[in-house]
Amino acid sequence: MSRNALLLFCKPPVPGLVKTRLCKENGGPFSQEQAAAFFRASILDEADLAMYAFDLLEDENKAERESDPSAPVRTYDLFVSTTPQRDSALTQAVFQDEGGWDRPITYIVDSGASFDHHFNDAFGQIFERGYDNIVSIGGDIPLLPPDEIVSAFKWLDYLAAHHDGKGFVMAPCQESGTSLVGRTRKTPVPQEGVFYNQSGRTVVAGYLEFLRENSIPFAFLDAVSDVDTSADMAHLVTCLDAMADACRYQPGMYLPRRVLAWADAALIQAVAVPDDQYDPRWHIDAPA
Repeated sequence: MSRNALLLFCKPPVPGLVKTRLCKENGGPFSQEQAAAFFRASILDEADLAMYAFDLLEDENKAERESDPSAPVRTYDLFVSTTPQRDSALTQAVFQDEGGWDRPITYIVDSGASFDHHFNDAFGQIFERGYDNIVSIGGDIPLLPPDEIVSAFKWLDYLAAHHDGKGFVMAPCQESGTSLVGRTRKTPVPQEGVFYNQSGRTVVAGYLEFLRENSIPFAFLDAVSDVDTSADMAHLVTCLDAMADACRYQPGMYLPRRVLAWADAALIQAVAVPDDQYDPRWHIDAPA
């Protein structure tokens, strides 16, 4: 059996604690309550997304085992990690109040002296429960497609099978950070200096340096935008507007409905700033 976990690494959606760069006091367009409401909708949509991806993965595993009875049974479980301990009940209540989940959700509390420590601690707790592969996502990437999660787990299986159990996956966000990180149980990771380091090195570059130095096989997946700034939000609502129509014609598309409902209720629209720095075409389009 192969046991797999998806880790949703997030904070509780408390005003003033999450998405602060979107708030008015930091130059953003939203109140602390609005920013927290967005984050709440996002983490709930991402939990739904994870369960949808699990269905796809289990369907693939069923077909795999039908054609090859020796193939392992692959299971997939969702973990939500938050910090500190006093806020764990708040995070858990958000998911429990929503209800209607098709699968159980396991809640853990991560700890440490830095973001790197917290992140690695969450992975360590899940591996201690006997899991073979873990893929982690943040709570602010509602545009993450289910195929990205499916691909991440499949790459970990492939890399582990061909590299003595080792394998790593990552997907970048739009600012050279990561929107998704995953690894197998046998894969080491850097303990410090990847997230929020003082050297100016990006998260992707930090991981890449470690992977190269230790000859760790890895897969690099498609970039997925997270939402930290007003520009990120404009990109999000533009995509949501298009997805809401496209999903009627595009089978398999996952639509983050809670985030879409939040944006609609808040009457959010993306507006392009007039730009006179255009590329003139008169010398191209003019008659010869």
